[in-house]
Amino acid sequence: MSQWKTTPLYEEHKLLGAKMIPFGGWDMPVQYSGIIAEHTATREAAGLFDVSHMGEIFIEGQADIILGFLESVTCNSVSSLANGQVQYNAIINENGGLVDDITLYKFSDQKYMICANASNVDSVYEYLKKYVPSSAKLENQSASWHQIAIQGPKADSILSSYFKSDLSHIGYYKFVLFPFAGEEIILSRTGYTGEDGFEIYSSNATGVKIWKELIEFGKNQGLLPVGLGARDTLRIEAKYPLYGHELDENRSPNQSGIGWIVKEKQTQYPKYQEIISEKKEGPKRKIVAFELQEAGVPRENMPVLDSNGKNIGITTSGTFSPSLKKGIGLALIDSEKIQHGESIQIEIRGQAKSAIIFTQSFIPGSIRKN
Repeated sequence: MSQWKTTPLYEEHKLLGAKMIPFGGWDMPVQYSGIIAEHTATREAAGLFDVSHMGEIFIEGQADIILGFLESVTCNSVSSLANGQVQYNAIINENGGLVDDITLYKFSDQKYMICANASNVDSVYEYLKKYVPSSAKLENQSASWHQIAIQGPKADSILSSYFKSDLSHIGYYKFVLFPFAGEEIILSRTGYTGEDGFEIYSSNATGVKIWKELIEFGKNQGLLPVGLGARDTLRIEAKYPLYGHELDENRSPNQSGIGWIVKEKQTQYPKYQEIISEKKEGPKRKIVAFELQEAGVPRENMPVLDSNGKNIGITTSGTFSPSLKKGIGLALIDSEKIQHGESIQIEIRGQAKSAIIFTQSFIPGSIRKN
């Protein structure tokens, strides 16, 4: 048995021949058939991901009290949420950095769910516990929930056929409660790949059942199980940040490249005035994407230089893009240098490789969190 925490799908991963690696305290599959094959399947057909290491924290109580609480710890506008809607948001710490970036699910005025990153579930829960009003109920239910994701252009048709129900009515960043196998599961049109698709929340037993059946059911349409390796190449192509890379406890949302979720609102979160002012004036440095113009594979913590060789930042993520067939990545650089097509250099193992700032989408038609 693994020395790391394992999801309920651990034995299934081994049966599928997955290569396992430690990730955020969990033993997770990094690949099954290969990163490029899994990446391509997700972009062209569909991929199935085990995301049961993610956390589910529920908040229930009197409507005005829990709304006020959620507004006071997050930077996006929670009051704008409708029932059945999901919101990309971030929990702000006392210094104006990030406890975590989250997705927030609104079931009703009296009930919300926070989906937190695997490595941050405990820190999110402990942080919220410090500030939650005594009349509200805050519960970390992560151990009781199973989560898998199906992503790709064929995800809707595969899942609709599997559930024998047309799911096209579920809008982007919306969710429904769906009766299945004697329980109500959550079907959410969300994901982390830049493709259309769903995240499926259920009990552990039902989640394993759905995973095993979908693997067989979707095989003829090109569905493959996908590990963390392709999850990373997919999210970098989609320019989605990852906590511990683009996001951390010392970097504000504006610096992290998610300043679009910073909203002015009546209920103020920590360092509210500083963060709002920084958004208006622009941070001195922020996360931006880049594309290599010659052979090379960028990784994190590589120096970024301007065309004259002056250091202007550092890479936070990097990979070889299977879709673009070139090196791409994300970097924290001086804001004054951020202009699409601006020539820069990435220092890879002592060699300066030519690159350009890339502010446009790497993946035409990719879906952006909103």
